[in-house]
Amino acid sequence: MARECALQMLYELDVGKHSREEILRTYWQMNEHPRKVQEFAEELFKGTVQRLEEIDSVIQRHTRNWRLGRMAAVDRNVLRLAVFEFLSGGRTPDTVVINEALEIARKFSTNESAQFVNGILDSIKNDLITKRRGSNGKPD
Repeated sequence: MARECALQMLYELDVGKHSREEILRTYWQMNEHPRKVQEFAEELFKGTVQRLEEIDSVIQRHTRNWRLGRMAAVDRNVLRLAVFEFLSGGRTPDTVVINEALEIARKFSTNESAQFVNGILDSIKNDLITKRRGSNGKPD
């Protein structure tokens, strides 16, 4: 649920062009969730926004013939959210992050979008695993 909330806030930032502060304030006024969901959603939203340039660069390196601006806004933000989780070395294993992203893509976009998201995230995950192994000599 927290990932869905974070996606909705990222979408609003991307498409609605409102400030982060305004989005956070109004989102929670209109959507009631347990405090734990709110905290995780805000962590995901704020972290993604803070690292947006880096995240977009990672995504762009793994998409062929697709500029971020040409992607559906939902797909673009599902990717951003998942890549933030990959890069933050968070508490969620990469395969779970991908599975959650696919479920969200199916719910808010299309099955074709889920396949598109899966291909990109799998490529990013494999690249990050290779880099992690190279930096410490062993897999995560």
